[in-house]
Amino acid sequence: MKTIITNATLVTARGPGVLVLEDQAIVIEGGVIRTVCGSEDGAAAPADSPSEVIDARNHLVIPGLINTHHHLYQSLTRGLTSVQNAALFDWLVKLYQKWRHIDHQAVKTAALVSMGEMLLSGCTTTSDHFYIFPQGSKVRIEAVLEAAELIGMRIHACRGSMSVGESRGGLPPDDCTEPEDVILADCARVIEAYHDPDPHAMVRIDLAPCSPFNVSPELLRDTRVLAGERGVLLHTHAAETLDEERYCLERFGLRPIPFLHEHGWLGPDVYLAHCVHLDDADIDLLAQTGTGVAHCPCSNMRLGSGIARIERMLARGVKVGIGLDGSSSNDGGNVLAEVRQALLLQRVCGGATALATQQAFRIATVGGANVLGRSKLGRIEPGMAADLAMYRKDDLAFAGAIAQDPLAALTLCHAPRADRVMVNGRTVVKDGRLAMMDEHKLAHDLNTIVRERFR
Repeated sequence: MKTIITNATLVTARGPGVLVLEDQAIVIEGGVIRTVCGSEDGAAAPADSPSEVIDARNHLVIPGLINTHHHLYQSLTRGLTSVQNAALFDWLVKLYQKWRHIDHQAVKTAALVSMGEMLLSGCTTTSDHFYIFPQGSKVRIEAVLEAAELIGMRIHACRGSMSVGESRGGLPPDDCTEPEDVILADCARVIEAYHDPDPHAMVRIDLAPCSPFNVSPELLRDTRVLAGERGVLLHTHAAETLDEERYCLERFGLRPIPFLHEHGWLGPDVYLAHCVHLDDADIDLLAQTGTGVAHCPCSNMRLGSGIARIERMLARGVKVGIGLDGSSSNDGGNVLAEVRQALLLQRVCGGATALATQQAFRIATVGGANVLGRSKLGRIEPGMAADLAMYRKDDLAFAGAIAQDPLAALTLCHAPRADRVMVNGRTVVKDGRLAMMDEHKLAHDLNTIVRERFR
């Protein structure tokens, strides 16, 4: 069956900028955008053709937003009292004590909640960095993959890892780490079982040692080799805090970006979360190597980590996408709101001309697609994946701004829920509600798990 969206106002990256196109029609078939044209130009299907027609005359339609860094399971501990005022290292040390009790159902339920929030904000693709596999637990990455399939979200599931515990100078408890041979074997298993290299794939597997303070240089090296052999992306945290910088200098004699570079961990198949504390040489190195950056403004503010130099990165040609980071350091899952925060935060440092609305919108669409190596995501054009988000023009959050500039409404105003969201051509949000499951039951289920085990 075809889906035909008519009379829409499209906002999409095109060339180096962003276009706003009125009275447009989109024809979708087989999960792919087949045609984009003026509504009056004959996009309607023949009378005998089975089609769903969506009249979008009262909607803004954008490419599905892309989240390049998350920890879906962390909905289990968002708002936790003991870490509300903690910086990253103290925050982690306290939260490991909670996360060591995760199991399959807790992770799956938390992932559903995190992805549900993102879908409701218009986000259709997420990367999830899942790195904690407590000893004695049966939890596996399948918990996240099952959740993504149930709720209908496109995902880069990162098989993360921690191998250096407290006894070896790392941050996590030893029982939250894994032996490195076990890690590598499971990475190979997960890639073989689930990774889909197709340009329109719903599931990709990335490999993601957690950070310099909980993995060994040997694991970085061996994971890099495995990723190269299997053709998958690499992901890790980098240069998030000054504490991390001091740790790397004391332990390895190098700051985080030079340390990663020394171990072959920069390149077009690598994307790094945060990158807050970079000097000019670091930024130039990321640009020269084609390394991507997941910018997480709310998390960086919440933990007091600092302000990433995104405007400088973009000027130097670094690939930059938006990242929510985990629900325990963001406490929300609205990707469009994260775009607004990214724009405002750059202006705190760079003044009113820093990070224009077009740049902010591109970071969350085509920018994220570039970071994740997804050439068929992030734009509304023939041949692209049919991942779309639709917002009502008559939402009070947009009133006034929509008559001035639809792009400004999306990036400067407080973001409402999306009215309809499509992933791979399938409607997953309709009338501002999740289409695949009961939101209230999902919230109840997670709250029950949290009250019983994660307070």
